[in-house]
Formats: sequence, C-alpha cells, structure tokens
Amino acid sequence: MEHFIVSARKYRPQTFKDVVGQQAITNTLLNAIENNHLAQALLFTGPRGVGKTSCARILAKTINQDGNEHPDEDFAFNIFELDAASNNSVDDIRNLIDQVRIPPQVGKYKVYIIDEVHMLSQAAFNAFLKTLEEPPKHAIFILATTEKHKIIPTILSRCQIFDFKRITVTDAKNHLMLVAAQEGITADEDALQIIAQKADGAMRDALSIFDRVVSFSGKNLTRQAVTENLNVLDYETYFKSTDLILENNIPQLLLEFNEILSQGFDGHHYISGLASHFRDLLVCRNPATINLLEVGEQTKTKYLEQSQKSPHNFLITAIELANDCDLKYKTSRNQRLLVELCLMQLASILVKQDGEKKNDLPYIIPPEYFKEKGIKPIKISTKAKERISEKPNEPTSIVEKQKVDEEKPYVETVENNITAPTNITNIQEIVVQKAIVSEVPETIEKKPIVINKGRKTSGLSLSSIKKKKEHQEKKVDNVVDPKNLPMEDFTESEMQGAWIEYGKMQDKKGERILGSMFAMNIPVMKGEKIHLELPNQSMKVDLETALPGLFQFMYKKLNNYSVELVITVNEEASKKYAFTPQDKYEKLKEKNPLIDKLRTDFDLDL
Repeated sequence: MEHFIVSARKYRPQTFKDVVGQQAITNTLLNAIENNHLAQALLFTGPRGVGKTSCARILAKTINQDGNEHPDEDFAFNIFELDAASNNSVDDIRNLIDQVRIPPQVGKYKVYIIDEVHMLSQAAFNAFLKTLEEPPKHAIFILATTEKHKIIPTILSRCQIFDFKRITVTDAKNHLMLVAAQEGITADEDALQIIAQKADGAMRDALSIFDRVVSFSGKNLTRQAVTENLNVLDYETYFKSTDLILENNIPQLLLEFNEILSQGFDGHHYISGLASHFRDLLVCRNPATINLLEVGEQTKTKYLEQSQKSPHNFLITAIELANDCDLKYKTSRNQRLLVELCLMQLASILVKQDGEKKNDLPYIIPPEYFKEKGIKPIKISTKAKERISEKPNEPTSIVEKQKVDEEKPYVETVENNITAPTNITNIQEIVVQKAIVSEVPETIEKKPIVINKGRKTSGLSLSSIKKKKEHQEKKVDNVVDPKNLPMEDFTESEMQGAWIEYGKMQDKKGERILGSMFAMNIPVMKGEKIHLELPNQSMKVDLETALPGLFQFMYKKLNNYSVELVITVNEEASKKYAFTPQDKYEKLKEKNPLIDKLRTDFDLDL
C-alpha cells in the first residue's frame, strides 16, 4: 500500500508563483531579492493557512540560489526552523544566538525561521533584541505569527512587517480546480465553491476539506455529496425557503424549517444563512454590484431569477427581520419559536394586513369619486395625513376646560349651528349645569358651509367695525335653542345603569381608581336632578375631571340633554368605607357575627 500524502503537503508551494492569493507580498519579496534590498529581519503575520511559513521557506531557498546548484537542492543546512511554541525560554534563544555566529558552509545566507513567535516569553524577547537589531551579515531572521498584537513593540520596530490577507473564495476555488484536475477527479464548480467558503480564507483548510470529501464521494465530487459530508445548508434550501416566503405559504415554510432541524442543523445557522441569502438577492438586483456575489455561474443564474421576483422593499425589510432574529437568538429562551415567528413575519411582508389603519395611498377619498363628480382630486402629503390622524389633547379638569373655552375664539359650527358650551360655575354645592356638546342629534337641520373669501380688512377701519357687528348678530341667530334638544324621561334604575356602565368603561381603559369610584358611589334621583354624595373632597376633585366625558355619555345613553348633577361631600360617610384589613373584618362582623366564632375556632389571623 502506497503511503498517502495529504494535499496540503503534496501541493505546498515551491516557488513564489505557486503561492495563492498573496501576489502583492510575493512580488515585493522578489523585487527585494533582485535589487538586493532585503531586510535582515522580516515578520510574516496573518491568519492560519495563508502561506506564511511557505513563503519563508521559499525566500530562504531563493536567496541562496546562484544558478549553479541542482534543481532539487533545498539548502537544508542553511535553513533553521524553530517552533517558538515549544522552545520559548531564554536558554533556547541563547542557543540560537550562539549558532548565528557561525557562517554558512553552502550558499550566502543562514535563514532562521521562528514560527509562532508570539509564544516566546518576555525574557526570551528581551534576550533576542540585540541580535535581531544587529545580526551578522550572513544571517536573516523570518518571524511568523498569527497574533501580531502579542509581540512586544521593541521587536516589531526591528522587523519589516508583511501582512498576509485571507485567501478569497474565488482564488481558493480556482486552486482546488487545478488540484482536482491533477488528481483526476471530476468536481462540480458549486461543490468546490462550498469547500472554499467553508475554509474561511485558509488554503490549508480548503485542501484538508477537499481530501475528506474525496474520501467520502470518490472520483466524482458533487454539490450534494459536499453538503452532506460537511453538514452545511446549500443554496437550494434557501432558494426553496424564499419561494415559500414570497408565496406566503406559512404552513409549508414551518414544515421546511422543522425538516432542517430534524437533519441536525442549528436554527441560528439557518436564520443567519437566510439573512445572507437575502443580501445576495439584493446584490443581484443591480448590475454594478453583481460582482460582489461569490458563487458559481449556475448558482448566479438562480440568484438572478429569484431576485427578479423579490421586490426591493421586501428584501430590505427581510434583511432587517432576519438580522434582528440573528442578534436575539442566543439570548432567547425559546429559540425555535423565535425563528418560527421571524419566518411568519417574513412571509407576511407582501401581504396587506387586515384592519390596517394607515392609508398608504396619496388620496383620502378614491380619485374615481372625484372624476364622476367632475372635480380634480386633491393630493395630500404624509405630514398632512399625520396631522389629520392626530387627536387634540382634551382638558384634564373643569378649570382647564373653562380656560380653553375662554381662550378659544368663536368658531361658527356649520353642522350643528351652536356656539361653544357655556362655562360652569362653582359654588358650595356644585351644580353641574346643562352643557351643549358638540355632537347634536341628527334631527337638527344642518346648514351648508359658508366661507368668506373676501379680502382681509383692517381691525381699525370702519368696514371692520361693521363686519364685527354683523358677525355678532349672526352669532346670536345661530345659537341652537335648547328646547330643540331631546329631553326624554328616564327612571332612576336607567340612570344608575348608565352610571355603572360608564364606570366599567373607565376601568377597561386603565382608569382603575375612577372605575372603582363609580362602582362604590351610586347616585340617586331627587326630583329632576341627580344627587351624588361623596365621602371626601379628594373623590370630588377626581370626579370633576371626568365630568365632560360623563355628561356626553349620559346625554346619549338617556337621550336627555337636560341632565343635572349635584355633588355633595359628607365626611361622616367616610366611616362606612373599609380601608384596612381590620376595618374590613369589622364590616363583615356587623353583617354576620358568626364570622368571629369561625376565626376563634380555627385560630385565623387577619
């Protein structure tokens, strides 16, 4: 059985041309060698598997070549590799310094490659400083590390630093295609694309994954075999999920997610991949950004087809929802529910929700109505719609309401032809007078709107005095006669039922104190007036704030616009209210004395 050599070793770069994805660094090193500009201390830093150690070996071999040596000559006696992870003490550095003094037997330079140099101790770094700053002419040091920030600044200042970048998905895929061709393996482009993405910029990882997948599928490398072996979600999964989202097929979408979970995939991986899929679809919509899509040509065609079916606004909202779910996933207690809720929201983006309050159209009334009437439709702005939808703040008390009514200028109400409500006077026993509200029964005749489009007049002119006099006369004429308002008779039980109903309405709105006040204090009829007795002054103040809304409700409920309410305060009545547990117990004992015997027999506590 022939010994197997992994691809990462078998296809390790032997020249600078073989190095993948680091053209800027390899060109710099070649020019430095040709122009005799090579520094005596170099630092190669970057992620794992990008070619740092390989470039160090190639450099060490290249600088010792003079054109007369054998092609297979590797100058092993001139290259010394030190693993700083296991040789990180001061004694190891001292041994290295002693060897540096001896000149090379073959070639011009002795090259010392110190891998994982960040693992050296602080004392070892300090012992190495002098030799690194002023080495012999025949010595070149190449330091390699993945964590440059762990190296002390005094070492960094003595080195020429080369930052190796991550290998792009396209470069890794192209290199894998060359390896597959040399190995006689038939590989789908999408399959190699998935391997390159899984490698995350490391060529060594890509070759290791390639060996593993080839061992699984043999000489024919397919996309399905790669996804099955690597346990990754392929593009088809996200294409299918997006089609279900666009169709608003929520049941099938949830079943698809359940199938993904049953295959052992993580919900977090799925939702983050779905967000990336939406991003790729958005990238495909513009020809200028289509190059940002790192996929094969066949897959790119599928992305283009689905991007045409996905509106731009949908993709923006979908990315926000999926990204928000991705951020909340680790902190969520029910992670599956979080993803399912996100999927349902995604599927509902393009569906107009029932009961939607906002009107996205630029018209309040459909234009067809105006066309039939021969009127040009009026387009309104978004700010105007917001002002229309806003409700004015109602005054919170009778005093504020009076102040608003006094400061409010006279406005002629066309629909009901009435003036503003009269002010309410406050006496020792507050008698709430009849208030004419803005809502008047439909029995009152409505008059058309009359708008004065004449030119403005000065407040100091004779014409303005005349117009003011005419306005006052109109004001008197337009006042509605209270006799025209409904004044049906009602019983005490009907009045109390309306009172309790209004209290329940306040309780549902969140006004718990006001609701309990209406439930505890029931008014009675005395003649034609409603009388209410309250136990303290604070209750009276709280009730006065609710009087405007109360009267509007009572007027409509009883169909009587002459309702009057008399409020009195009786401090003695406050004694009958039970506020503390002891008060409540005494109240119960008055109703049933046997409750005291029950407490004594069972040794109960309040």
